[in-house]
Amino acid sequence: MIHPPQIAPAFADLVAKYDGPAPRYTSYPTAVQFSPAVDEAIYRDWLAALPPADPVSLYLHIPFCARLCWYCGCNTRAVNRHEPVREYVQLLLAEMGLLQQALPAKLKATAIHFGGGTPNMLSVDELAAIFGALDNVFALAPDREVAAELDPAVLTRDWVRAAAFHGLNRASLGVQNLDPKVQAAVNRKESFEDIARCVGWLREAGIRSLNLDLMYGLPHQTTEATLSTVDAIVALRPERIALFGYAHVPWMKAHQQLIEEKALPGPAERLAQSEAAAERLAAEGYVRIGLDHFALETDEMAQALSDGGLRRNFQGYTTDAADTLLGLGCSAIGSLPQGYAQNIAQEVGWRAAVREGRLPIARGVAVSPDDRFRREIIERLMCDLHVDLGAVCAAHGRDLADLAPALEKLAPFFADGLVRRDGGTLVVEGAGRLVIRSICAAFDAYFQPEAGRHSRAL
Repeated sequence: MIHPPQIAPAFADLVAKYDGPAPRYTSYPTAVQFSPAVDEAIYRDWLAALPPADPVSLYLHIPFCARLCWYCGCNTRAVNRHEPVREYVQLLLAEMGLLQQALPAKLKATAIHFGGGTPNMLSVDELAAIFGALDNVFALAPDREVAAELDPAVLTRDWVRAAAFHGLNRASLGVQNLDPKVQAAVNRKESFEDIARCVGWLREAGIRSLNLDLMYGLPHQTTEATLSTVDAIVALRPERIALFGYAHVPWMKAHQQLIEEKALPGPAERLAQSEAAAERLAAEGYVRIGLDHFALETDEMAQALSDGGLRRNFQGYTTDAADTLLGLGCSAIGSLPQGYAQNIAQEVGWRAAVREGRLPIARGVAVSPDDRFRREIIERLMCDLHVDLGAVCAAHGRDLADLAPALEKLAPFFADGLVRRDGGTLVVEGAGRLVIRSICAAFDAYFQPEAGRHSRAL
């Protein structure tokens, strides 16, 4: 019998005081600051200025699913025939050709990430065509990381074998929760046996790093059901586990209106689910990383945390050290030394732009010296839960006094023992991890909590 721990009164106080909106800080400035001021012409200038000797990472967005999970916050749509996927792939190849013309050289690609949507909606032949085009446009590093986000409902052994042939060595499987009542409430259905079968195919194909996505805060979800799912999943020994909180934003994602709001657990229960799962994972040998990731001690992500090399980008926590990420496909976001650039989010508009021979950039933001300064502080806090403010100031030619307004905003966090100063170092303490997004927001020069454009912090 599973006996979920009771939430401590201090956690209830934490919710009451700090459960406000805050960005997830997968970039800084965040996407809220993106504007049409960054257009195709500016993006072409940024691409032309990339150092030919520096490596890049690639992100390819596949915006199709066999089903639409009602909790999903991604840019995707459900399709019941393959023709839209086939047409999309042809345009994705055309976008690669446009990018090739804009790049200063055949840049070395050290990481390729397929996101979605459901990348395993691609056929085996389409995978081959995409990798052929990538090999033509980029110099693919022999030790490159190739990762894909996969839906177990439509994964096949043949697809896994084909992807492994093209270099797939990291995979992420969506699990979320194994409670049938929770699954029914979000239009999703997988048994543990379904997940285990997919894991078996991936291991058989030699996939060296496997991540399983779990969620808390879903409709009808309980702490007991969360722990039951965790116990089942850790038996498969994935190298990584991501534990995401469901972000209910029906004003941004219309399909979330299909979720019964009164069935959603409250903030205190969400926190109980999150912390109970974290404790169980720690007991099973997983290192807690940042906001929502866990990894075995032998995994590269745990090692990066230990040596200070952990990074954060649009895919979440990463060990990718490249300073440039190029996005391909509708809504894909690129990160370049000069700033961020996002493709047209609407598939129709993206298709039209590529057909017309235009790089399909819709918006972005140029990064200022002050942005870089604040970005380093926020990234180190999000990754390491501490930051040497003196060292960051020195590296950016700034004075520690410049951060006085941010430190003043943190006064309640200091008073509640969630952060402390150790000389020039800011350290997040204990339950401060749970409100790390709000702590980072103190350093965000753009953040307006009253704007209602972010999910809640807890």
